[in-house]
Amino acid sequence: MKKYYKIAEHVIAIKAEDSSPVWTMCPNYTPFESEASDSVVCSLEFVPHLEVPEAVLVHDVLEKGFPRLRISHFDGGWIVEMSPERDLPFVACLKASEGFGSGVIEVFPGKEKATRFALDNAMMMLFALSTATLGTLEIHSSVTLWNGKGYAFLGKSGTGKSTHSRLWKENIPGCELLNDDNPIIRIIDGQARIYGSPWSGKTPCYKNLSAPLGAVVRISQSPENKIHRLSVIEAYASMFSSCSAFREIKDTADGLHATLAELVSKVPMYLLDCRPDAEAAHLCHSTVTGQ
Repeated sequence: MKKYYKIAEHVIAIKAEDSSPVWTMCPNYTPFESEASDSVVCSLEFVPHLEVPEAVLVHDVLEKGFPRLRISHFDGGWIVEMSPERDLPFVACLKASEGFGSGVIEVFPGKEKATRFALDNAMMMLFALSTATLGTLEIHSSVTLWNGKGYAFLGKSGTGKSTHSRLWKENIPGCELLNDDNPIIRIIDGQARIYGSPWSGKTPCYKNLSAPLGAVVRISQSPENKIHRLSVIEAYASMFSSCSAFREIKDTADGLHATLAELVSKVPMYLLDCRPDAEAAHLCHSTVTGQ
């Protein structure tokens, strides 16, 4: 079986046996189902056994509390071994094309419960890297909609992005959560838009919606609530640290930098030092919306 999905106006494809747990364990993709298309930016196929060629280790993500991704390169593509945490055994292996436009993945025997983890991590990587040259950014952020625009909150894990979105919803009428972990930004005809995605971290918020991007705010914990607008250089650095990137592919890296440069010239970006309280939400809201 092969299904198509449209995420941020890009079409992706997933292929697996009819009996595969992919189709029952991954409902987060359902809101994004689309008609078949010849214009697919990336595709992923699940197979029972993957032939893995010899490859050279390029990068091994070993950050505590995050999935482990061990990335190796071979002539013609990439091997990505995946584990939910750095101290756990690998549960799946992805073999991707050179530009990450297609991939084949095996979920190891006995690890079928990790099917959704494998699908999400493989597809997030394929999507981010195959669309980087198409004015598209996959970012780590919590996004709230208000008055027809989207407001993206950035920050390191644990700094309060989700909390700040919740505070907007609790204290500012008309707010709606768009995505709580991995929204997509696109620049189309000179306008930056932010989109929901099937990837929303621990919060089940999978909305096939989009809105013009009103502002981006980096959250930093502080005993005092204060906010200021970032310079273009500061904004670029702030955004870059929250983007899914892979510097080893030159075209991908160049595409990312070009999109970031255009984005920071069009969308205001701020730093909010704050407590997790209603005052911080009101201060941020009034500053970034002008209301």
